[in-house]
Amino acid sequence: MFVNFMIIAVFASLCYWSGQKGRLETAVAAIGIKEQEDVRETAASDDGEDYIRWVDFNVSKFALSQAYEYDRDTYGTQAHIRWIDLLAWTAARTGGVFGDDRAVCGAMEELEEEIASGKELERLVKDLTGFSYYQEVYEAVLGGMVGEYEAEEPDGGADGQTDMTPKYGLKAYHPIAKGFPYTDYDDFGVSRTYGYQRNHLGHDMMGQTGTPIIAVESGYVEALGWNQYGGWRIGVRSFDRKRYYYYAHLRQGFPYQPELKEGSVVLAGDVIGYMGHTGYSTTEDTNNIDRTHLHFGMQIIFDESQKDGDGEIWIDCYQIVGFLGRNRSETARDDETKEWRRIYEIRDPAAEDYERTVDFSMYP
Repeated sequence: MFVNFMIIAVFASLCYWSGQKGRLETAVAAIGIKEQEDVRETAASDDGEDYIRWVDFNVSKFALSQAYEYDRDTYGTQAHIRWIDLLAWTAARTGGVFGDDRAVCGAMEELEEEIASGKELERLVKDLTGFSYYQEVYEAVLGGMVGEYEAEEPDGGADGQTDMTPKYGLKAYHPIAKGFPYTDYDDFGVSRTYGYQRNHLGHDMMGQTGTPIIAVESGYVEALGWNQYGGWRIGVRSFDRKRYYYYAHLRQGFPYQPELKEGSVVLAGDVIGYMGHTGYSTTEDTNNIDRTHLHFGMQIIFDESQKDGDGEIWIDCYQIVGFLGRNRSETARDDETKEWRRIYEIRDPAAEDYERTVDFSMYP
């Protein structure tokens, strides 16, 4: 009898804690929000500036896809919700937990139904704890990826002419050109030892030497040249200055497009460089990385003081890269120059203050 009683007690305990798991995860995430708000208050009291000091970006590829598709499909209608707002609402409802696809769908559908019934987002989120925090974070991480743009497309005629077509949707690109294979896994935070013990603050994609590397978002080249850790690398800053895209270990001898220089403007989808395995050396143009790959990193910047130094915020962009796989830039090789170029151009309103020359060179 006693044994049977103990079995029942253990079973009941397991059922109880299983049911509590989701609520516990939500509570822990809520504590994280409160801690982040405390950090913001401390920042304001220390130096007079109120900005976010740290971000753990954990939005799943599934959630990114669901939110984006709803945003795109309802654009221009009364039921439209920006994907950033939909993700912020979902995070506030789930405590920032995106591991349960069913819970993610449930939260998104709840807001979609409320908006479709005529309710305003501002009133729905007025007292929703965490919404404004998540909205600011996701705006910083994803703000330049979706919007209006024009895309060059074949006009369907036999002469091979193209037209520029107005669109709304995903205008950011995967960092590796279409048709070029690669392998990857979520390696953010793993240990690195060259130079000093540190964590890996990016995402590695293994492929073939010479694979064209693509500008994810329109912006300007902020860094170009040799770094002993990243080898030949390119750093592209978004026009709103919130995102810094880092492309490292580029090809020996011919790492990036010859017209690039610091200050050059690139458009999302441009070929900017080539995959290689340079780096881990103070000597320029040295292949000292064992395996050919692209190190792709995303730094988030709320205040310019965070750009360099101890306050840097690098996010795990594995899920973002997976999501961007739906939009890969088509490229073609110039047999004379041996360079790869995009086939179809875009016009990005974010870059409307900049011009590009006829031969595709770029300048601010």
